[in-house]
Amino acid sequence: MERVIFACIHNAGRSQIAQAWFNALANPAKARAVSAGTEPGDRVHSEVAEVMREAGFDLTAARPTKLTAELAQGASLLVTMGCGEQCPYVPGVEVRDWALPDPKGRPIGEVRALRDRVRVEVEGLIAERGWGR
Repeated sequence: MERVIFACIHNAGRSQIAQAWFNALANPAKARAVSAGTEPGDRVHSEVAEVMREAGFDLTAARPTKLTAELAQGASLLVTMGCGEQCPYVPGVEVRDWALPDPKGRPIGEVRALRDRVRVEVEGLIAERGWGR
């Protein structure tokens, strides 16, 4: 089984959305995802929790996590999300960057659009890697 890390700065928005979609859509026998941040926030952004609830996900118990060497150990792919120069480097792990805007403080319609865009990106990744159900 392969492990994917979705990372952004605060692990309170984009990466949480990606982790939720990935773990719901990928075959758990083939791949699982975790999410983390370089400077984790205190909680998932409220607007992110709201739009994910609309899609059937409860992120109220999700807590931002720091991206550490221990967390990254054994990962096969690191997907960074709009963190620019603050994006982490993990030796030996393939890195992809998805240029996605930070949803914090954005109007709910924009956060919904981001949620849907992340789903499309995740679906593409799963199909490309053969991680589907």
